[in-house]
Amino acid sequence: MRRAAAVGYNRGMTVIDTELELDMIAYVRMLRAVGVEEKQAEAHAEAARATRAGLATKADLATLRAEIRADLYRALCIQTGAIVGTIIATAGVIAAIA
Repeated sequence: MRRAAAVGYNRGMTVIDTELELDMIAYVRMLRAVGVEEKQAEAHAEAARATRAGLATKADLATLRAEIRADLYRALCIQTGAIVGTIIATAGVIAAIA
């Protein structure tokens, strides 16, 4: 949050949004420096922003990874319970037959 505050953090904007905005400003400046007209440079930046909008961030991937691990752990616990239950039931049947 500190970096966002330094560049004029707006409510509703995340640090990632702010950094992306800075990237776009730098991108426009770079295009302008090599002679691209301002309207074209801004159009390029907007197109780049639109393409990056749906991409996952490292934080998104970390959250997804934690959710997948939790789901796998739950599935493993259920599967272990089913196996132990089957073993106990089988032992009961064998004991009843013997």
